[in-house]
Amino acid sequence: MSLIVTGSVGIDTVETPDGQRADDVLGGSSIYFAAGASFFTKVRLVAAVGEDFPEHFHEQFNRFDVCTDGLEKREGSKTFRWHGRYHENMNDRDTLAVELNVLGEALPPVPEHYKDSQYVFLANTHPAGQLALREQFPQSKLVVADTMDLWIETEPGLLKDLLTKIDGFVLNDSEAKQLTGESNVVKAADAVLAMGPTFVVVKKGEHGAILRHKEGTGVLPAFPSDQVVDPTGAGDSFASGMMGYLSAVDDVSVDSIKRAMAYGTVVASYTIEKFSTDRLSEIDRSHIDERLETFGSHLDIGAGI
Repeated sequence: MSLIVTGSVGIDTVETPDGQRADDVLGGSSIYFAAGASFFTKVRLVAAVGEDFPEHFHEQFNRFDVCTDGLEKREGSKTFRWHGRYHENMNDRDTLAVELNVLGEALPPVPEHYKDSQYVFLANTHPAGQLALREQFPQSKLVVADTMDLWIETEPGLLKDLLTKIDGFVLNDSEAKQLTGESNVVKAADAVLAMGPTFVVVKKGEHGAILRHKEGTGVLPAFPSDQVVDPTGAGDSFASGMMGYLSAVDDVSVDSIKRAMAYGTVVASYTIEKFSTDRLSEIDRSHIDERLETFGSHLDIGAGI
């Protein structure tokens, strides 16, 4: 089934504790999502960049066969930029600089041929943009959103409004605690569930993820990665594998979501092995299936596709 995403498209600078640094690389939530989901289905992108967006970045979209008819390059605007530095544990990071730029502007119009999209992912971006896209797909089969601490702090009203209009919500454990005020992850997930969505996935980094669904619960460990170069985009990649799989099988049951989470974990395990989307550009679907077979040999996640 058709899958559409909106979110940030940015230019990142990333520093890691071992002294590695990547300057002005392609980043943004919708980039990692579109790249990862493209292993499962055709992905349609709706986003905006500024006139400073490097032309060679478009090669990445072509590499992953992402439809960019909804990507607008705006004259007079600048592309979203983020500069972060990771701590020794590679889980925590400091944002050294952020420039919202075009991310603070309205979304571009949705192309007419995108409007039959049945699966919608609202990647991390301003909640106003997420709401604007969601409202254009009233007949969609599944709408899932992600967020971050910035929007929880600065736009709590819009974010809570969004939660009443989506089917699924994906966030990390610290965000869940921040949003709800609950110190226990399970209680925090249940509190988010009470805000509106049918299911909530709480990501816990190296400790896996928890699914709280109105019809069931699931717990998934993380893939045991021994090569962590850059965790940027890991959460977006997790969502990409999850939504890509659900779109491909066209099944949103609890069991299907559990298996989709396993696919998401595997896609994320590849993303973190290099900066930006460099590692994802080196693999194909067979690599993901092979790693899932290894990872899932001891998990009850059902049959593949």
